[in-house]
Amino acid sequence: MQGPRQYNAVVDFVDRNVERGFGAKTAFVDFRRTLSYRELQTATCRMANLLGALQIRREARVAMIMLDTAEFPIVFWGSLRAGVIPVCLNTLLPAEQYQYLLSDSRVEALFVSGALLPAVAPILAGLEFLHHVVVVDGDGHDHLIFEDLLEAAEPDSATAATCADETAFWLYSSGSTGNPKGVLHVHTSPIYVAENYGKGVLGIAHDDVFFSAAKLFFAYGFGAGMAIPMSVGATTVLLSGRPTPQAVLETMRRHNPSMFFGVPTLYAALLADPDCRPENGSARLRRCISAGEALPEDIGKTWKQRMGVDILDGIGSTEMLHVFLSNRPDDILYGSSGKEIPGYKLRLIDKDGRETGVDEIGELLVSGDSSADGYWNQREKSRATFAGEWTHTGDKYTRDAEGYYHYCGRTDDMFKVSGRWVSPFEVEQALVSHPAVLEAAVVAKQDDDGLVKPKAFVVLSGGPADDDLFETLKEHVKSSVGPWKYPRWIEFVSDLPKTATGKIQRFKLRE
Repeated sequence: MQGPRQYNAVVDFVDRNVERGFGAKTAFVDFRRTLSYRELQTATCRMANLLGALQIRREARVAMIMLDTAEFPIVFWGSLRAGVIPVCLNTLLPAEQYQYLLSDSRVEALFVSGALLPAVAPILAGLEFLHHVVVVDGDGHDHLIFEDLLEAAEPDSATAATCADETAFWLYSSGSTGNPKGVLHVHTSPIYVAENYGKGVLGIAHDDVFFSAAKLFFAYGFGAGMAIPMSVGATTVLLSGRPTPQAVLETMRRHNPSMFFGVPTLYAALLADPDCRPENGSARLRRCISAGEALPEDIGKTWKQRMGVDILDGIGSTEMLHVFLSNRPDDILYGSSGKEIPGYKLRLIDKDGRETGVDEIGELLVSGDSSADGYWNQREKSRATFAGEWTHTGDKYTRDAEGYYHYCGRTDDMFKVSGRWVSPFEVEQALVSHPAVLEAAVVAKQDDDGLVKPKAFVVLSGGPADDDLFETLKEHVKSSVGPWKYPRWIEFVSDLPKTATGKIQRFKLRE
């Protein structure tokens, strides 16, 4: 990406909106208040001075364990203004996981929502590098209070003259295949995502209202809730609580977003809710987007039929910051992830690194300037993932003759039955297309002869399974995707293990 060597992302996403006359416009609205772009600009200047008062130097790291409220963008963009690196952390982790992440990142300060303080309180005293705990929106007990510090800070601040290639912020991988990894992103990555995906695919405008059920700490939510809307001076609605179907529909009714971002499991849950009807949603809705995991064809078609708006399914990753492969508003093929988007190149390779042909399974590699700078203190994994301009996604895909990419599964999830590849996602799609099934996950399991066969974990959409349902679902899969792909075992469960971002943790089902 060509541009000036000196560049700080806060200029494009905050200051420029004030300069072009959007200062009085609402940037963020949460359950308590609205925050205009001018108020955000002033608050980020105060935040930069707050960090200086705490003696947090440039390039030092601060952690954010924060709910999606208006304080999140203040802390994030204020840190960038100061040249300090915010580390955005999952808000739904146990104390021992926070101990690992806070120690691994060596943060000097922690900004934590008051409601989340009990989750980290037991481990704070043992963190070697942590000097300050700042509680946001809550009783600080013996810790610093964010609102008091922010009010006491000066409202004017210089913006750090950071380098375009300098690390701006960290995200941690979602842990769908194991321990999270610190992913380092540079200052130019957010605007690259906004220009290529936001403008190039979604056709965003400054009068759009965005609502992302995916949280801001998650790469998908970061782009959907901050980078993309802020790039054009649009408004973002924030939901601090869990995105249940009831909470999502209520937020839609109240704020009438034009852009909605969800994950496949949420769309499935919404469709299972009897209140999910156009009159209970947003009157302005013009784009629905799905990422995080591949969208089953049946969910996309059912949503379009019921709600009258297509779902644009795409794929992204924490390593690439956001979506790089997607369906488009005028080019949708349900059951596919669409085609490569502007600014990105894709390849499919076999295990020997050779390009695969039409309809042949290969690992997906992506090239684009939103790629991360690497993993923190994970040299071997960095070298395996980031190979020159190409980033290994770990996803298996096929590409058809028309150029559409079809998801098969994670590299670790794929397996062979009778010498032929089985895509867990393909079997899962077949299962959820049956009206009795709400969700499904498929893993490999050895039978009594040591041969690998599919096993399915199924969440039902209605009541308990009857005696015939196992056989019914087996036959349904056979007729849908092939006789050798049907699950030899089906375990009916109340829910599936997922990350906080909605990805199914299949490795837990294999244990």
